[in-house]
Amino acid sequence: MPRQNRVTPFGELIATAARGALMGNRGILHDEQGNLKDRRWTHQNWVTCTLDTKGPKRSLMAPGNYTELFFLDEATALASGHRPCWECRRENFLHFREAWLSGNPDSGCDDTTSMSAIDRIIHGERVTPTRDKVTYSSLLASLPDGVIASLPERPTEPLLIWKGFLHPWQPEGYGKPIEVPLDQTVTVLTPYSIVSAIAAGYRPSVAL
Repeated sequence: MPRQNRVTPFGELIATAARGALMGNRGILHDEQGNLKDRRWTHQNWVTCTLDTKGPKRSLMAPGNYTELFFLDEATALASGHRPCWECRRENFLHFREAWLSGNPDSGCDDTTSMSAIDRIIHGERVTPTRDKVTYSSLLASLPDGVIASLPERPTEPLLIWKGFLHPWQPEGYGKPIEVPLDQTVTVLTPYSIVSAIAAGYRPSVAL
């Protein structure tokens, strides 16, 4: 039976047999039996890690270890509020940090700012105090490739913006692309400052 550890662009955890391209960490979210508890994070530095491990093979949801989360691709991970890990994805992390600082000049952050401080800013853009997904509205024309949004008439359907089309997100991949006018207002799922980092040059990997 699939475990409930696959992350959607809304940040929700679902059970699916579809495999992911990246692994993530929000802390220990499961109990001794490997079942999810009520909490969906225990710290604010949500990261994405490579699936390639140099050490022994992990046992998923082992007692006392962090809950392994999985993502279709990096665009999905960024939409849910996860950024690259400093340890196993060092090059991506450095590119992301540089683009985040460049794309968010009014954040009050600079090269001396700790990543923990940046994570706190991103966390405020992920979820509300009541754990609801934070979204905002924007014109499609203003958003860069790699951002995930939804249409007002299809609010529960995540759509990847990529090369002039919207690609419907599904756990196993993307559906048939649709074309939408650039003056269309969409609901953006990717956190605001991460959108700015993508616009400033960070290019997420996508499963297309």
